[in-house]
Amino acid sequence: MTNQVHEHLVSMLVHNKPGVMRKIANLFARRGFNISSITVGESETPGLSRLVIMVKGDDRTIEQIEKQAYKLVEVVKVTPIDPLPENRVEREMALIKVKFGEDKQELFQLVEIFRGKIIDVSKEGAIIEITGARSKVEAFINLLPEKQVEEIARTGIVAMNRWNTKEKEGF
Repeated sequence: MTNQVHEHLVSMLVHNKPGVMRKIANLFARRGFNISSITVGESETPGLSRLVIMVKGDDRTIEQIEKQAYKLVEVVKVTPIDPLPENRVEREMALIKVKFGEDKQELFQLVEIFRGKIIDVSKEGAIIEITGARSKVEAFINLLPEKQVEEIARTGIVAMNRWNTKEKEGF
């Protein structure tokens, strides 16, 4: 366990009821945890939703989150997501509205290199969809000329741990 601050991902299975998201956000705020990404959607179990939350903190942060979350009756399960990228699968999607610059082809090539999609186009510009690990989305955005970016909307991260090695060996 280290005192170094880094990003943690945690998955929570919660009852799908009004006010649950607010209670969880309040729990984080009271403890001084800043949520940098949060996604929520229906889970594999009817009546339950899955939240994936990214928060910055040291290694004790994730333990505190787990202990505090279980105090809420709406929380069914808390699963820390492995910090090593090779042990998890993560995705984020971004929609980026970009004004065309002098060379449209350069933009189209960049989209192709990153396996993105141009989902809307006009004389003025395009709306691009880019999906992948957060690092891929960040890299794409950082390569775009700042003055051409009009708007960015991001989903937040969804993630889950990979099957463990013992489970994989059965195949």
